[in-house]
Amino acid sequence: MLRRKLRTVVLICAATSLAATVVPASASTRAKSAADVTVVDCFSQPQVRPGTFLIACGDGNSILVKMRWSQWKQNVASGSGLNVVNDCLPYCAAGKFHSYPVTVRLDRPKAWQKDPAQKHYTELRVVYTGARPSHMPREMTYRLWN
Repeated sequence: MLRRKLRTVVLICAATSLAATVVPASASTRAKSAADVTVVDCFSQPQVRPGTFLIACGDGNSILVKMRWSQWKQNVASGSGLNVVNDCLPYCAAGKFHSYPVTVRLDRPKAWQKDPAQKHYTELRVVYTGARPSHMPREMTYRLWN
């Protein structure tokens, strides 16, 4: 039992470390001016058109990758990519990651608490366009952090 708990802790730490190395890699997408509407990542960094975006900040079990943005406007941004999701079978630390094609929409921009002059999207909608995780509905809407 102790080995299983230790393995779980090690895998969670590894996933968190992976998230910390993947997400800041998009640092070149930081907002250039307050006129750019951003999406704020798990590390409180404002991003414009990020190539990757971690959805599950706590455990790293869901991340958007290979994002291509077809529009990035003052009220809405949309694009497509892959959602890489842990199946958590038999439990998350022992689970496997699978990629699913998605379309993504960001909207409901509001002033960011950390920098009120900066607007950021507050809602993320993910739509699975093909196969999807068995435990997920075809469409998911997430409230984004401030």
